Parts: sequence; structure tokens; C-alpha cells
Amino acid sequence: MSDVDTKTSASAPTALHEDGSPDRLAIDTIRTLSMDAVQKANSGHPGTPMALAPVGWTVWSKFLRYDPSAPLWPNRDRFVLSVGHASMLLYSLLHLAGVEEVDREGKKTGNPAISLEDIKQFRQLSSRTPGHPEYRHTTGVETTTGPLGQGCGNSVGMAIAERWLAARYNKDGFPLFDHDVYVVCGDGDMMEGVSAEAASLAGHLKLSNLCWMYDSNQISIEGSTSIAFDEDVGKRFEAYGWNVLHVNDANDTAALAEALATFKATDDKPTFIVVHSVIGWGSPKAGSEKAHGEPLGADAIKATKKAYGWPEDQDFLVPDGVIDGFNGEIAGRGQPLRSEWDAMRTRYAAAHPELSAELDLLLNGRLPDGWDAGIPTFPADPKGVASRDSGGKVLNGIARNVPWLIGGSADLAPSTKTLLEGKPSFEADDYSGSNFHFGVREHGMGAIANGMALSYLRAYCATFLVFADYMRAPIRLAAIMELPVTFVFTHDSIGVGEDGPTHQPIEHVATLRAIPGLDTIRPGDAAEVAVAWKMAVESEFRPTALIFSRQALPTLDRSTLASADGLEKGGYVLTGDENPDVILIATGSELSLVLDAHEALTADGVKSRVVSLPSWVRFEQQDRAYRDSVLPPGVKARLAVEQAGSMGWDRYVGLDGDTITMSTFGASAPLAKLQDKYGFTRDNVVKVARELIERNKA
Repeated sequence: MSDVDTKTSASAPTALHEDGSPDRLAIDTIRTLSMDAVQKANSGHPGTPMALAPVGWTVWSKFLRYDPSAPLWPNRDRFVLSVGHASMLLYSLLHLAGVEEVDREGKKTGNPAISLEDIKQFRQLSSRTPGHPEYRHTTGVETTTGPLGQGCGNSVGMAIAERWLAARYNKDGFPLFDHDVYVVCGDGDMMEGVSAEAASLAGHLKLSNLCWMYDSNQISIEGSTSIAFDEDVGKRFEAYGWNVLHVNDANDTAALAEALATFKATDDKPTFIVVHSVIGWGSPKAGSEKAHGEPLGADAIKATKKAYGWPEDQDFLVPDGVIDGFNGEIAGRGQPLRSEWDAMRTRYAAAHPELSAELDLLLNGRLPDGWDAGIPTFPADPKGVASRDSGGKVLNGIARNVPWLIGGSADLAPSTKTLLEGKPSFEADDYSGSNFHFGVREHGMGAIANGMALSYLRAYCATFLVFADYMRAPIRLAAIMELPVTFVFTHDSIGVGEDGPTHQPIEHVATLRAIPGLDTIRPGDAAEVAVAWKMAVESEFRPTALIFSRQALPTLDRSTLASADGLEKGGYVLTGDENPDVILIATGSELSLVLDAHEALTADGVKSRVVSLPSWVRFEQQDRAYRDSVLPPGVKARLAVEQAGSMGWDRYVGLDGDTITMSTFGASAPLAKLQDKYGFTRDNVVKVARELIERNKA
């Protein structure tokens, strides 16, 4: 461990610069804007933005490679505020830096990313300054943060993406990708397990383009962190393989600059800077939980402004010259670099036309022509194949034509079948690899995959469905951010058999379906798997959860049944009568089961219809006429069959329908025994279907 000695005490903040200097004015402007915005909103966290204003100012004005007039420049440095509750720090920086707004298509709107009026509307409905920073909502916000630790995990994915992009596209004389990732994190981030998972992997991968600045202020919502947290975080990060530095006073910008210069000079490991701050410095309430999580109050704000030498009766004051000076420092460094990069891209296109064309597609979120030509077809086969196996074949067929479709699993690739054949692994000695080994770190894996997607890559990650609980936060955030990450979940039901209830997911499909904006797809055979993967890769603004089986599923004969392309509408009529007495609905491994039951009912003269409904999200997007054509409103006898909880199926079976689902956890036994115990047999489906018909007739 190395120290950057500031010869100051964290408990007694010192003056930053001579009063009235441009630097001091900029830092105090960040502080006062933060406290004024929180006070006006009567909601938010003023303490951390105030304490970290010198840190934000130093990174942005002295180090960050960023062009405020081109905030989507691919080779910009990334600034991640993992302590999302300190959002006013970021909003103040974006405002003072003069960052220009771009729309969803990447076109300039002519407006600032954050105006002074936006700051005055902090935490208000439809404002560009929500309580926690939101990606896509506010230009300059690199990722949605708030749930602590997630920004840390995202940053590792961003650093990974830079290394992969550099390995693939950089050529002699063409350093297209050489940017860094800066992160501001706090005690809460360090307590959350996801940051530990991500940091451990970052150290293993020697991501020297990654710098975390840890605000060690020893304050959390409940008070002093000593009530629950007293480890030496620096030593922990040393053990992870990071370069650990200390800055003893957050106000000592010279010491912080020295630490950041050390980071820039380090080429064999990530850097962790422990920055000691006093939360809400300058306030009579400094160090209290109120300074952290509540507005300071009018009297305290006046006292604080007085301590800063600030006009006590002026709110939202931005002194003359602050924006011009701050923007000038950032743009003066960033604009020439961005212009040079644009010129280099032009030369690169001439020197490396194929790679340049590929890069254009990647940066614009498009796919190559014929990208799906390698997707295999699967002939009818009553023995079939597990959907995890067919999923692996489809993934490999696509990845051969989409090189930036990359990912891996949480130490389960042999089981999830997500290994890219013939491709190297992404490791510290080979950043060109396409196979990622996330280790047994599901939570970190999800957050890292999101970070990769935030940096242009089409990321996927995989684990068993029962472990989706370990990574629910990043799945939810992928949906909020509209990131096209593909989450592959295998071992999807009691079909896991002898592994027992700890490994047999019951409620998990329902909880994934409950996430707005997540397309949860549980395909019923190999043909549907191919369509499901195609849908996931084509998705531009929506993550996908693919739910695959461990056990073999019969590959259905599509020459006599409907095409699996019907899955593109979420659900479709697989086969059956135009005016059925009963509708059998299923997903996944139960699709072939209800098809068998349908054939038995048909042989007995019962008019039956089979509906495959793998994606509820897609089905709900269809118009009423289509949905009614699949599930005619007049047919009340509807039976849904799924080896999962019943939650949600009532919307499709109605009050007069029924389900064969799981109402308990599973058990450890061979699959056939479990199917018989829980009613997933042809005879039971036929029996319940007949009962439904009779009940509805009555």
C-alpha cells in the first residue's frame, strides 16, 4: 500500500485555495448548487456532494478526457457516480462543464444537458435531474445508479469493454480505444457484496484503466459506520490485486491529483484511492446523518455559505466565469483529442476498411448483413434435445457473424452450454478473448454485463435459473436502462430432478415476468429456441431472459404444426380446432406434454387447441384482434401447464380456467417420479381439461 501524504487531518478540513480563486469558486459553486437544490426539493442528500466537490472538480477539470460538445464520443473517459444518492454532484458537474444534450438518436438538441432551471427542478416530475442519475434520461449520465454497488460493477464492465475494443480494433498508428473509467464510490458501495465480486474480478483481469475513488467518510443513514463496518478496506483491495493509494483530506486537490497521476502511470492493475472526507463540510451539522440524507435547512445553509465566503441570501448562484473556466479546462483538453480521434477514424477506414465497417455497425447498434445465416435448423425428433443444448448451438451460430456478441457464465459454462467454440478466453494476457469466466459471482456478473452493454458490446451472461435471485438488481437495472443484455438461465424447472428443491426454480419465472421491460422467453423446443435467440439479438432497447431446460425436449414436427416464427408475437396457436372446447396453454418443457394431451383429447372427439405462450411481453404488445384469435374470449375452458408457480396465469385462464403448476417447492427424485407426483403427466392434463369443459358447460 502506498500513501499520498497530505499532511492534513480528515477531521479538520483546510482551505482549498486562496479565497476567490477560480478553482475555489468552481468547487464552492458545486457545493452551493447541491445544497440549494436539495433544500428546494425538500428531499435528497446534500452532504456527500458537498464533501466530494473537490474530488469531482479535480477529476473533471484536470484529468477526464471528455468533450462537452460531443458527450457520446466513443473514446471518452467514463465518469461513474456509484454513490447515486449524491446525484447533485454529477448534475452540478454536467451543468458547469457545459455538456450539450443529445437525443435518443444521438443528435444534438441545442439545449444544455443540465440547465440551471433543471437544477432548480431537482427531484421533480419529468425533470432531467431525478433523485438518482438515470442513463438515457440525462445526457452525460453513463449509467443508472442508486442501488449501491451497481455502478462499481458497471465500471468493471466498461473497463472490460475498452480492453476488448482495443484488442480487436487498435492497430499500429491507430489507438482508437485507450480511455479510462473513473468511479466515485462510498462506504455503502464497499458494504454491498456486488462491489466485492466486481473488484475481485477486476484485480484478476489487471484492468489498469479502472480507478475507483472511495469516499471514506464513515457515515451512513443510521449514523457512524462503526456500528457495522470497521474493516481496513484498503487492505482488502490490496488482496484483490489493486494499487491502493490514500488521500487524507478530500479538500487537498493537489494530493488527489498526485494520486490520479499515479493511476495514469500504473499499467498492471486497477487503482483504488481511499479519499477521506468530512460529510457536509462547512455545515454546523457536518458529520450528522441529517447532513447526509436530508436538506440542511435554511439557517444551516446560510451559515455554510458564510463559511465559504458566499453571499448568504443568494440561491443557485453561479458566479461569472465559473462555467467558462470549467468548460474551458475540460473542452480545451477534450475537443482537440476528439477532433484528432475523428480524423484518425477517417484514416482508419482507408487503412482497415473491413474492421472500420464492422466498427461502424458496433458503434451504431446495428447488426451485419446475414448475421443470422448461421442459426441452425432442427429437424423433428421425438427424443429431442435440451433447450440449453440447442441454445448453445444457436448462440455459436450467431456469434460467428456477430463478433461483439460475447459473454460467459458464473462458472457454469459446461452446464449452461454458453461457451463460444474456438474462441479464446478473455484474460489478463489476452483481452481479445470472447469467452468470459465470471467465477461464482452472479450478482457481479449481471452488473458487469450491463457495463459491457453500456460500452457497445452485445453482452450475455448465464447461470441456473434458481440463481436469478442473486442477480435480480442488475436485471432490473438493465430493464430500466433499456440495455439489450441477454440473461441465459438454464435448469429451469423440477426437471433438475435429483438436485432437489434448492436447485428447482418455482417462483423465478414469475418474478422475471414481473420486471417491466424485460422480455422473459421460455421456448418449448429447439425451433423456438432459435427464434428466441434471434429475438434477443435483434432487440435494441430491451433485455431478454432466455429460460432453458436441462432435460431433453422433443423437437416438434413443424411440417404438421405451426411455424416457431409465431414466437415473434409472443404466443401463437400451435395446432388445434378453430372452435375448441378447451384451450391448452404451455411454455417450455410442458409444450410437448400438452400436445400429447391434445392428441389424446382429439382421439376421444374432444375439440382442443394448443397455444404456445413463451413470451408474455411480446404477446401483450399484439393488438386485441390477434390476441383474441389465439385465445378466443368465448372459450372459458382454458388450462395453463407450467412447471413453475401459478402467479400471473390468471390473466390468460381467467376465473373459469385452471392451471397445473407448482404450489410448493420441489423434491429430490428422478424426473419421472416428480412429474407423476406434481401432475405433469398426459393423463392428468387430459383429466383436468375434461373437468374444465364440464364445469364450464354447467
